[in-house]
Amino acid sequence: MSEFLASIHPALVCILICGAKIVEISIQSLKTCMMVKGQRLRAAGLGFIECLIWGLVISTIIGTLGDNIILLLFYCIGYAAGLFIGSTIESKIALGTSNLELIASDESTKKISAYLKEQNRGYTVFEGHGSKDKMNMIFIVLSRKETPAVLKDIRRVCDNKVFVVASDVSKYAGGYGMVK
Repeated sequence: MSEFLASIHPALVCILICGAKIVEISIQSLKTCMMVKGQRLRAAGLGFIECLIWGLVISTIIGTLGDNIILLLFYCIGYAAGLFIGSTIESKIALGTSNLELIASDESTKKISAYLKEQNRGYTVFEGHGSKDKMNMIFIVLSRKETPAVLKDIRRVCDNKVFVVASDVSKYAGGYGMVK
């Protein structure tokens, strides 16, 4: 492989190294998210591809990386771009499950409950007290992919009079329509 790289223009070598690093680190980012979300088999497959790319890139350039500042720069640019692209891809495919915790007044809770029933979504309401008034906490578990649209609809139906905390769920069992 190093003979092949020696035979092509140095600028092209920099671009190839940068591109390979972008792909490798993007895969690494997705692999890490999959591991955290319990998708071990997919993560292992991506890990194999990541390791293959890393081995090819490193074995090809390790001897010259310290001597060639331009090649090192492109290697680092590829790494940083790969982190950005990988996390962007993961946010678009939205792996996993989210938990929405909503805090709302009685009036807003009624509107949110009606919306959730209409959408055939499971939820749980707890009565509580805020710093000034009686408040309710509404728990909803749903796929991360659905979260932005549901949250937008909830804010619309209660005129944005709701406090929301969204978090990732690593494991759950049972629930209304949610067996895993």
